[in-house]
Amino acid sequence: MDPVIVVGAGPVGLALSLALAAQDVPSVVLDEGPGTEEPRPARTVVLRADMAATVERLGCTTLRDEGLRWVAWRGVRRRQVVRRLTLDLGLSGTGEDGADGPAAPLHIPQHALARGLRDAVSREKLIQLVTEARLDTIEQDRDGVTARTRGPAGTWWRGSHLVGCDGARSTVRKLLGVRFPGRTAVERHAVAALRTELPWPGEALLHRQPPWRAGGEEIAARPLPDGVWRIDWLLPPRGELVTPDVLVTRIRETLAGWCDGTTPPYELLDTGVYTLHHRLARRWRVDRVLLAGEAAHLLGAVGTQGLDEGLRDVDNLAWKLALTWHQGASDALLDSYQSERRPAVAARLRAADHSLPVLRGGGGLRSYLPGAARGHDALLADAQVGRGPLGAPPSYPHSPLAPLPVEGNTPVGTPAGSPVEDVRVTAPDGTTVRLRDRLGQGRLLVLLVAPGTGVWDRRHWRGAGVMPRLEEAVRALPAKAEVLVTEAYPGAAAHAVLLIRPDGHLAASFAGVRPEELYAAADAVRGGAPDAPVAAGSDRTVDVR
Repeated sequence: MDPVIVVGAGPVGLALSLALAAQDVPSVVLDEGPGTEEPRPARTVVLRADMAATVERLGCTTLRDEGLRWVAWRGVRRRQVVRRLTLDLGLSGTGEDGADGPAAPLHIPQHALARGLRDAVSREKLIQLVTEARLDTIEQDRDGVTARTRGPAGTWWRGSHLVGCDGARSTVRKLLGVRFPGRTAVERHAVAALRTELPWPGEALLHRQPPWRAGGEEIAARPLPDGVWRIDWLLPPRGELVTPDVLVTRIRETLAGWCDGTTPPYELLDTGVYTLHHRLARRWRVDRVLLAGEAAHLLGAVGTQGLDEGLRDVDNLAWKLALTWHQGASDALLDSYQSERRPAVAARLRAADHSLPVLRGGGGLRSYLPGAARGHDALLADAQVGRGPLGAPPSYPHSPLAPLPVEGNTPVGTPAGSPVEDVRVTAPDGTTVRLRDRLGQGRLLVLLVAPGTGVWDRRHWRGAGVMPRLEEAVRALPAKAEVLVTEAYPGAAAHAVLLIRPDGHLAASFAGVRPEELYAAADAVRGGAPDAPVAAGSDRTVDVR
């Protein structure tokens, strides 16, 4: 069968090709550039803990060496610390390390992230990366997609599907004639990357209304390894020209304001001015062609993270493309990509757009009510660390893939459609791992809550109680699945069974082993695809190829 064509070799396109390869789907990545990354220390990205784990799972090794997880988040207004969250470096967001906040985000230069993904791609036999390949035309038929490229490698390419990951000026989107409405110049920032010593090592800072003249309304400082900091100054919407002299003045006054009036030694590494836009493509799928990342959406104001959302597109789309590639799934499965992701990004954009007038001083009387400033600080804090309407991971409660409610459903601490908790589980080989480690492999996860299993030899409990019946039910499912066992899951009773999608979202939870209802739920998750032959597999997994 033809490979999937991925247009664009930024982090989103590279991550998608790796996610497909992890599920045995070949791809061709068309890179318009020369295949190298220009080092820009001031161009960095913030990844929520779950997306950082996803990138590491894809084989990117640069996160640990060139990225930094914040130990805390600090909010300052004028001269007062108004909020400080100690972040969970255990990555689970459960406070295992004595933290009072969520799992620590990871901050990394974008060129380092892209280089790590390129290195992972170079080791993957199922991915063909073609440089200097500029897309020219797309043609679709009932069996696949044909794309023509210009340049030294100009030729015709044939694929089962094509995904446009080619950025804000997406050629794929333009060739499809998909509109891209939204707002222009929502925010402007001056940015500098510099090496210096600040009073809060390892902590990210958001300073609102700093008391010095060149501070502006808001300054953010985010740490990187080796004593490097990225500092952002919020600029007026229009009219201010940021010359090198003006930026140096901002740097010196800001550092002095944070360091008791004296500017510490610093090494300026990189500078820039960037403008944020908010846009959302009308359609994310046109037959066999789909859009992902900035080709589908632009966001980034008040702490929202554009690349993080692009990687969530990959997480959502890759397993659906893989299932379609292997089994010929129904249209409902690929349609669900737009049905789930577009409303989730739209909700994030609405939350940012509704917050901007209040946070930026245009909220009228409400801005001056008692407690309003504290509420604004909390909203911005949540956006920065991945909570609330501006930062929390998306949920898909109204997904077309959601199973119908049945009598055997039982509530757990995670609502249906939301990301599951990263609990410790026993894997099929008997090892104890995090649940997150089992995601991204194109199979459903069936999680049994079995208190006490941790203190018993697996040889004994695997053949006792409900396990034999559960494994038999999983072998009969209409999609590849894997049984995992955990001692406990938040809000779940003993012997509860959770059906989890390949991207880590909860599909359904049942009170005990209910084979017929589990089958119906698994069938709904795959979009009611035509039956495929079930290969003989182990007693814990079922393979449908």
